[in-house]
Amino acid sequence: MSLLDLVLGRRLANREFSERKIGAFEGLPAMGLDGLGSSAYGPEAALTILIPLGAAATSYIGWVMAPIVALLGILFASYWQTIRAYPNNGGAYIVAKDNLGTNASLLAAAALMVDYVLNVAVGIAAGVGALVSAVPILHPYILPLCLAILALVTIVNLRGTLDAGRLFALPTYVFVASFGVILAVGMYKMVISGGSPQPVVPPPPIGKAIEGASLWLLLRAFASGCTAMTGVEAVSNGMTAFREPTVKYGHRTLTAIVVILGILLIGIALLARAYGIGAMDQEQEGYRSVLSQLAAAVVGDGILYYVAIGSLLCVLALSANTSFVDFPRLCHVVAEDGFLPKSFAVAGRRLVFDIGILYLGFTSGLLLILFGGITDRLIPLFAIGAFFTFTISQTGMVWHWRRAIDQAAESKAQLRAHLLVNTAGAVTTGIALTVIVAAKFTEGAWITMLVLPMVVILLKVIRAYYDELATQLRDPTPLDLSGLAPPIVIVAFETWNKLSDNALQFALSISPNVVGVHLMQLSGPDTTEEQRMMREQWRADVEVPAQKVGLFPPRLIVLHAQYRTIQLPILKAIDEIRTQFPSRRVAVLIPELVKRRWYQHFLHTHRALRLRNQLIALGQADLTVINVPWRLDSNNEVRDVPRRGHRRSA
Repeated sequence: MSLLDLVLGRRLANREFSERKIGAFEGLPAMGLDGLGSSAYGPEAALTILIPLGAAATSYIGWVMAPIVALLGILFASYWQTIRAYPNNGGAYIVAKDNLGTNASLLAAAALMVDYVLNVAVGIAAGVGALVSAVPILHPYILPLCLAILALVTIVNLRGTLDAGRLFALPTYVFVASFGVILAVGMYKMVISGGSPQPVVPPPPIGKAIEGASLWLLLRAFASGCTAMTGVEAVSNGMTAFREPTVKYGHRTLTAIVVILGILLIGIALLARAYGIGAMDQEQEGYRSVLSQLAAAVVGDGILYYVAIGSLLCVLALSANTSFVDFPRLCHVVAEDGFLPKSFAVAGRRLVFDIGILYLGFTSGLLLILFGGITDRLIPLFAIGAFFTFTISQTGMVWHWRRAIDQAAESKAQLRAHLLVNTAGAVTTGIALTVIVAAKFTEGAWITMLVLPMVVILLKVIRAYYDELATQLRDPTPLDLSGLAPPIVIVAFETWNKLSDNALQFALSISPNVVGVHLMQLSGPDTTEEQRMMREQWRADVEVPAQKVGLFPPRLIVLHAQYRTIQLPILKAIDEIRTQFPSRRVAVLIPELVKRRWYQHFLHTHRALRLRNQLIALGQADLTVINVPWRLDSNNEVRDVPRRGHRRSA
């Protein structure tokens, strides 16, 4: 077993694709970690904005979270319908393309791509924030920890969605169970104490108020708290990951995500107020996350606390998994439409889209490095892409139902009900998007607003390239077979040995007009004697044997590489031959030694590879480049012994 097989698993066959699909059990950890993890940094982001209110901040957190939970319910109903209407893939890109046109679909794709990258960075940063709040000694290592977790999630997803879902199931369900217990115990204590429970471990004191609660401050808190809803769209975007019946498993997964997230948001808001828990500055020593304070206040710092915080760390860090499931699938669809490089549409060794996974890991890593792995620095950029997606998707569904109503002969009442639900979703998410952009614009949201049109332009540029390529390659006429003639074949070599011998034999088999081009002075000055010996060897070993079998003897051209470069002398020789034979194609044969072991790549100069690349880049349309490989004998790796003392070919 190779190291690659050990790390990523064996290569899967296409017939195994259906076996790699997931159900609701794997769907929750595969697609729900983003939504569940956002319950940690969503309320904390809102409380961070409310820090200027001091102790009064906890009095307003309920008013901030209530509309967020209501909006979550609207999104649940809206995406429930989207999944039913688009059971194969109900992502915003597909919905917008079918109902709103290309420009809207590209904006949705750009918003999703930006949101997925940010989700990875924010989730991992929040997870590490939870870790250092429980183990403060790790505070100086925030960024290295972020990058290590990112590498782990990337590798696991390269193994496939099914493996990732099963591997991440344990921390997901432990998180749900442990915080379910903590919230239940906290609510019980709150009720029996009349709303003022005594904390087991008192949270850090909240500072004095430095300003009053203004509408603008509350709107900013709402905008930051809306990060708790990112990930709700993940199920509709990743429907192709579910096994049949996809709608059933999609609905079950969506329901589980929304119900658990709603309970967490309501419980956190109520207990934060009851226990007087506020947000802290993540960049300061002694930082503790809101959920860390809440768990300690309710159950103390015993085993349950560390189990809960450990599972929270895993869920937050692994919440990036939602993006790793959906981002490659989105890129696959967009690439199939020609707006991304075709490599994004190719399934890898484990039947997942490796290029999308690697690209997501790389860009998220750059973002973590740029912002130091600090959640508060990333939050202002977050949620805008998600709400752009929400709004576009819901608007697309409105047009979908309107068209369905126009085409339906009966049963229009049910279709009108569907239309009403998605209209409510489009209006509410549109309003929320406006608030988020206005509230976060000066805090960094302008970066996201600037990036989105740039991504759309890039997607269009890529599509324009593919359109131009298709136009140039399109040939509706029959194959023209008139005026065919063998090409003028050039065999390029530095020394005469079995590599060049093999290439010359092949050249004589495809054309009677063969020219040998001997490159001298590639490694430095050569002597006149070496040139004379080469010409004598050519007459004896090439011209005479060719004449004996009735072939036209190949002629030899000796080129001096004064500046030790390959391509310029060869191109000059090609131009001279093209002048002599203006209507003939020219083929350059390049002898190349096949390296079968890794260390052999360090023992050669790779001139053949460089020559091939340079001729392809600089040659004209009538030039063909052919590599002629020579494989070393596995029993005797010195078969390419040079003739008559000449240097070994590189």
